[in-house]
Amino acid sequence: MKHWRALAVLGTAQFLMVLDTSVMNVSISQLVEDFDTEVTAIQAVITLYALVMAAFMLIGGRFGDILGRRRVFLLGLAVYGAGSALTAAAPTLWVLVLGWSVIEGLGAALVLPAMAALVAESYRGRDRAVAYAVVGGLAGAGIAVGPLLGGWVTTYLTWRLVFVGEVVVVAAVLLARRAIPASAPTGPRPRLDRVGAVLSATGLGLGVLGVLQSGTWGWVEPRNPPFTVLGFAPTLFVVGAGVALLSLFRAWERRREDRGADPLVHLALLGRPVLRSGLLTLLSQNLILLGLFFTIPLYLQVVQGFDAFETGLRLLPVSATMLVTSLSASSLGRVMGPRRVVRLALLVLAASVVWLLATIEPAIDDAQFAGAMALLGVGVGLLASQLGNVVQSGVGEEERSEAGGLQFTAQNLGSALGTALIGSILVGALAQAFTTQVADDPRLSAQAREEVGISLEAGVSFVSTDQVRTAAERAGLPPDEVAAVTESYAAAQLEGLKAAILATGGVALASFLVTPGLPAAPRSRPGSPSPAGAQAGRGADGAAT
Repeated sequence: MKHWRALAVLGTAQFLMVLDTSVMNVSISQLVEDFDTEVTAIQAVITLYALVMAAFMLIGGRFGDILGRRRVFLLGLAVYGAGSALTAAAPTLWVLVLGWSVIEGLGAALVLPAMAALVAESYRGRDRAVAYAVVGGLAGAGIAVGPLLGGWVTTYLTWRLVFVGEVVVVAAVLLARRAIPASAPTGPRPRLDRVGAVLSATGLGLGVLGVLQSGTWGWVEPRNPPFTVLGFAPTLFVVGAGVALLSLFRAWERRREDRGADPLVHLALLGRPVLRSGLLTLLSQNLILLGLFFTIPLYLQVVQGFDAFETGLRLLPVSATMLVTSLSASSLGRVMGPRRVVRLALLVLAASVVWLLATIEPAIDDAQFAGAMALLGVGVGLLASQLGNVVQSGVGEEERSEAGGLQFTAQNLGSALGTALIGSILVGALAQAFTTQVADDPRLSAQAREEVGISLEAGVSFVSTDQVRTAAERAGLPPDEVAAVTESYAAAQLEGLKAAILATGGVALASFLVTPGLPAAPRSRPGSPSPAGAQAGRGADGAAT
């Protein structure tokens, strides 16, 4: 039993890191009310949390190599706990951003790569396979428990208590720190690539910022941007600046490697088909999951009027089937091969999206909705059962820490893009549908269309129909036109939701393009060489089986 104490401590940290986002997603409506803000502002907060983790994950992994992984793991937990305490007491939206999105995000960027490396250091052979399965299962448990726990606490107490509880758990983990073995340094400490760190973090930040703001700024035609570039919306220019900085980062890293200096990341790793395909599929998995976990609570809370706890209950099927499938389907990779399992998972995800689209109606059919959610969980669970092992099998022992940093970077970049991109599609489709509905409704006068046009120019947000009705009444519209505007907005809501959900199905199908690099042969049993591992040993030119 003593042998597994380290895993209990490390797994608890993993559970904690995952819990946050799922709690926040079911509390969107309450957060909007508490901070007197809009859905797009909470979308930005959720996106920024994942973005901070993605942008600093490689840096956090390198800090583990420089300062020692156990030390960085404990330091990251302390930073995370401080962010949780600040979030629990946040009086304004900006303090929430500082505590949750920034400080907790930085803490998680230190904890997660160190945790992945500490698991690899603490266990060998079959024990390591068990340890990775347990950590993955605890991540699934965090997603499973989060909506229900967050929904209950938010509805009957306050969402702030979740973060108070996180402080308590962090303190308990820090008190149990002796269970984590300290590893002796294996060679000279690498130096931090400061220029690479700035280029990677800024490039990722600008890219996601542009996608996040596209719904407000517009992609090409300016909608409501703070400035324009040559008469165009700044979105593509901001995204382009991010891509340019990431290209500079790539060139800089190659230059450092050629000079024999320590890079932030060894780009040769990304040349390995198994690792590259695993990382890209991980990115797609989180983009789909977090995009849906942002969109569906809006449908349940804003359109259907459910509270946070009722929302959590309706998300329970996806969480439960995802947890069960991720824990039970790991053996499928040894029977079918990871590539076939991942492709099956993507087909299941696409099917669940089609089923889900059929349930997005003014009156929810709980049985159909639960079935679609359960099927979605099966698809994500199948992916989760394979991808962590695929990524780790694509590298050697000495590269596991760096691979862990890349793995969590891909996951959190997918999370950030999921909330930003799918949220942007939702708002853009809502605005377009509302404009069309109003223009085609013969019940509306020229004055009513002008009032709606002014509101759209100021920026549309995903709000309840009651708020739209109140705004129309304040604009002085007669009762029949108030009803017509409200009905038009309700129809636009559903069209926007369907467009956003359909986009996640498109991502699932597009993800087939990155699967050829995954291992096709069944994985060997723990402790014996795997085909993917053998390929990794041959370097960047090894082709996947």
